[in-house]
Amino acid sequence: MDRLAADPQPHHLHAAFLSALLPGLGQAVRGQARQAAITFVSGTLLLAGVWALGRMAGPSAAIFVLMLLVLPWWALQSYAAGLPVPPGPPGLLQTLQIVWARAHDIRYLGALFFLTALTDLYIIVANPEYSLTIFCSKPGGVLGVLAKAQSPTLHTLIGYGFMRLRRWGLFLYLAYAAFGLLNATANYACFGYGRVRTVFLVTLIAFTLYVLRRRRCFQAPL
Repeated sequence: MDRLAADPQPHHLHAAFLSALLPGLGQAVRGQARQAAITFVSGTLLLAGVWALGRMAGPSAAIFVLMLLVLPWWALQSYAAGLPVPPGPPGLLQTLQIVWARAHDIRYLGALFFLTALTDLYIIVANPEYSLTIFCSKPGGVLGVLAKAQSPTLHTLIGYGFMRLRRWGLFLYLAYAAFGLLNATANYACFGYGRVRTVFLVTLIAFTLYVLRRRRCFQAPL
């Protein structure tokens, strides 16, 4: 089990890099033909499913599933390609055990926060007239600018806290999640059902429950 928990060795990092470019390529280079085939086929099916979803439900739904399902799978198979070969055939369960033990899932969530911060910043710059709805109103002027700026700022700070497993990152996220929950609930009451609002609310609740379940990962000093 100690061997399983080891970090990827330098001479295995090229395999992880190759699998980051093309799922299964790193496993193939290391002679894990069966695992490479399974990884490549499953990746193809996932991407095909995202493409079909985009055709049926629009690009927003496809991007949401891509970030929620495909990107974590892509990162997981790349990480697995760089791990030392365990006793017995390599498998998804063994990789998940290592990821769970080393809190790499939390670090991945931190990377998602960084990605979200960049997305928020792009939306703000590309659409200067965009206004953020806060408790059923859209503040303008300086307050409107500050309201928009808080989103990429907080996402960046939370992302860093998650990547470094800092306790303050957990506390900051919980405060942010509480505000987001109250704001989304208020907007739901004012404007009624909306697909985006509903998905955001459900996702926020599920995301927060997962973070709370993994709260012991945040052991780094403040």
